Amino acid sequence: MNSQAPKDDLLKEPFSLVHPRINQTITFRPVNFSEDINRLHQWQKEPHVVPFWNLDIPRVQYEKHLLNFLADTHQDLHIGSIEGVPMSYWETYWVKDDILGQHYDFHPEDQGIHLLIGPPSFLGKGYAQPLLESMTARLFEHPATQKVVAEPDIRNKKMIHIFEKCGFRFQKEIELPDKRAALMFCHRKTKEENRHG
Repeated sequence: MNSQAPKDDLLKEPFSLVHPRINQTITFRPVNFSEDINRLHQWQKEPHVVPFWNLDIPRVQYEKHLLNFLADTHQDLHIGSIEGVPMSYWETYWVKDDILGQHYDFHPEDQGIHLLIGPPSFLGKGYAQPLLESMTARLFEHPATQKVVAEPDIRNKKMIHIFEKCGFRFQKEIELPDKRAALMFCHRKTKEENRHG
């Protein structure tokens, strides 16, 4: 679809920035199956990831899962790095083509976001907020997108807090096939008001 082309172009290429809060270079690039399968499979086994992603599965099954996700045209998969070290995994998607679209009155250009920090050594260092701010800003570079949405597991209080710090606001609890989730919205208008206010 033409409406997707600008966003697809944005996210098919790596992008980097030095985030002022951490004064370090954040880079996002598309997932590459052969390059990333080992690290992603390992990250899904980390104790802080397992309860919320439910993908602590045998390697062969995870390979099939990742290939299916890479082939799914309604989403893009990314690796996030700090100073060149891969440390996070991201899924960005079009709500209108996602099961989430069944749970609220979406706009056709709404985009959604999932993330995890993989290596335990990167936890508790203040990286999640600048990473999420950077990816959310990138999604808003698609001009027609007025809202970015998230649906973290309702039990994941730390992640909900990070989303709130990045301008996402709780809407309601929803029941998804794999979890009870907190539906959260980040509006372009609110982000711009905060930036200029």
